[in-house]
This record gives sequence, structure tokens and C-alpha cells, in this order.
Amino acid sequence: MKLLHVDASAKGERSNSRALGRYFIEQLQAQGPQLEIDYLDLAQQAPAAVTEAFAIATYTAPEARTAAMRETLAASDALCKQVMEADACLFAMPMYNWSMPSTFKAFIDSITRTELTYLNTPDGIVGQLTRQKVLFLTSRGADLRPGSPMAWMDALTPSLRAAFAFIGVQHPQFVDAQPLQFADPEARTEALERARIELQQVARQWVA
Repeated sequence: MKLLHVDASAKGERSNSRALGRYFIEQLQAQGPQLEIDYLDLAQQAPAAVTEAFAIATYTAPEARTAAMRETLAASDALCKQVMEADACLFAMPMYNWSMPSTFKAFIDSITRTELTYLNTPDGIVGQLTRQKVLFLTSRGADLRPGSPMAWMDALTPSLRAAFAFIGVQHPQFVDAQPLQFADPEARTEALERARIELQQVARQWVA
């Protein structure tokens, strides 16, 4: 299995999402599959923000692109290749102000590419990432689980679902560690343990 592992937390070794991501990989490896890990740390290698030149190059037919356009798209092309060649993707990130880190949004902008990760056909948009297993592993400061008073503030889950459905991912899995910041120590401990148990379950499913 070729696994694309993407971290987006700015907290380095103090990051819960990074620690849980490593835990998930350990669980996968314990199940026995041969893992080839392609790792990307967005805190260290943040994709560039969309520019006018990028937008123009993206919607110019490949055969009509200038050398400058091809250079503008080179980093995005490489990210698209990484995602499309993976058998499974682990996207680990914290929730920042109700949604994703800006670096992960830039990643989404880079991999949402017409005629690469989606096709614009007469019958509509056809996403190309239909075979990959996808896990979104998130950490949240507050308790935004369904039924909690703050559940309506979760803009992260629907954003991720919509962005990746557009490029073909129809059945992503989510493991959300919450609450971690605005909670007492016992609640934080319970949240991390719930996440580990869920990650164990996903690992078993992926190798079944």
C-alpha cells in the first residue's frame, strides 16, 4: 500500500494531530501490510497561494501553455501526481478557527486541477480520485460532536467532504479528537483515547 501522509499542524512535536497520525501508521504497520509512505509536511513545505498567473495557466489547454505557464504549474503538477499515485491518504490537521489550516487550503487549491484530478465533461464534473482510501484525522479545541452545543460551529468537516468529493472521494473517513484545548485534563485524556480506538478500527478496515 502506498500511503500519502500529510501533516498540517504548525505546532511541531507538540501537535496532537501529528502524534495521532504517527499512531495510526503504527497501527497499520502492526496489521502487516507493506507500507510505502510518501510524507508531506505542510508546515515546512506550504504550497503557494493561488495567483493570477496560476489561474490563467490552469485553464489554458496543456498544448497551448507557455514555458512560463508550465513552470507556474510545476509544483501543483507534482502534488497532483502524489495524490493520484497513492493508494490511501492520511490527512492530519488541527482545526484553526472553525476550519482547516491555511496551508491545507492551499494544498486543496493546488490539487483541484481540471483535466488532472477532475474532468469537466458534458455530463458534469467527474472526479478522478475514486480508488483512494482517505482518512481525515483532526484535532479540535472544543467539543463539536453532533449533539453538543457548539456542533454548529464545525465548518471543517463539510468543507473537507465537499472539496474532496469534487475530485472523486466519495467515502472519506473522519477521526476527530475533541475537546482538547477548552476542556479539563480528564476530558482531554478521554478525547485522545477515543481517537486512538477509532484509529485502530480504521487501520483494521484498511487492511481487511
